Amino acid sequence: MAVHKFAFPTTIQFGPGARKLVAAHLKEAGCKRPLLVTDKGIAALPIVSEFRSFLSGLDLEIFSGVQGNPTVSQARAGVEAYRSHGADSVIGFGGGAALDVAKVVALMAVHPGDVLEYAWDHPRVRPIDKPLPHFVALPTTAGTGSEVGRSSVISEDDTHVKRIVFSAALLAKAAFADPELTLALPPGITAATGMDALTHNIESYLSPAYHPLCDGIALEGVRIAARALPIAVKEPNNLQARSDMLMASMMGAIAFQKDLGAVHSCAHALSTVADLHHGLANALMIDHVMRFNLPAAEEKMAELARVAGASNLISFLSALKKEIGIPDRLSVVGLKKDQIPRLVDVAIADICHQTNPRPCSRQDFEGLFTAAL
Repeated sequence: MAVHKFAFPTTIQFGPGARKLVAAHLKEAGCKRPLLVTDKGIAALPIVSEFRSFLSGLDLEIFSGVQGNPTVSQARAGVEAYRSHGADSVIGFGGGAALDVAKVVALMAVHPGDVLEYAWDHPRVRPIDKPLPHFVALPTTAGTGSEVGRSSVISEDDTHVKRIVFSAALLAKAAFADPELTLALPPGITAATGMDALTHNIESYLSPAYHPLCDGIALEGVRIAARALPIAVKEPNNLQARSDMLMASMMGAIAFQKDLGAVHSCAHALSTVADLHHGLANALMIDHVMRFNLPAAEEKMAELARVAGASNLISFLSALKKEIGIPDRLSVVGLKKDQIPRLVDVAIADICHQTNPRPCSRQDFEGLFTAAL
């Protein structure tokens, strides 16, 4: 038997009003000058000015240079803002992109070189060997679960290729998961981010890696999301459904330390080639990849269907997508047949499919993208 290493360390404050506890937490940690990292769209919303009012006694600066898929240049600008403010801590406030940038701002505030030199696949990857500034996370979407994750996905500015910095050092010291922050999400974003959370739970459960703790979390995450997602999309102010999706999102991110699968390799390719929203990209591909996976994972997929309250996982996913307004074809979101070779190049180079339950060749990816088109 091999020796396996597990860790579940993040402190989570969960529930309506959790955002009001951040100031006391930071003061207790000795922080006085936090930098709040958020995206351009969220910075303009009342939730940011309201949150700022809860941070009295702290000298807060806001960096709102995140937009779209997070990039190296956004991270560099965030580090600049951190240093200009003389900050001593980082607050990540937003969706997955803002939280990913916040993590690498904390990393690069105290480490030399370029952020891509810390990506796991860099030929001479640099060590993360200095303590990071105090970092806390507040998610405003229920999708990536980045607030409890130990990775940051950053795209190269010129090629749009996604690079992953992966280390327990990136974990937030505390996550403040407040479902009231997700009430403003429009139905389209609720659907796409919710499918991201569902995909994380499904793919981590199907990963052949050994991690029974994650398997249990992933199954419960699927059970919760399957019931809550349609309600959250149709009833945007349903706080219970929003709470359930926020929990399912965190559960997916905790579970996927067990690794993911080919859905994510396809989604990373779609984000790279067509700049698609990550959650939407996962949603577009998941039923196609599950159909491909079925011969290698019948028993596990039957268990996923059972917890989702369905008789068949693939038909459940197709019906769910239709119910929440996710397109059933890549062509609907503008993908063209001549983009498939480039999509295949990026997908095959992506690490996620290495833990897919059924091995994926170039030909397999070509078939998946063609079927989804």
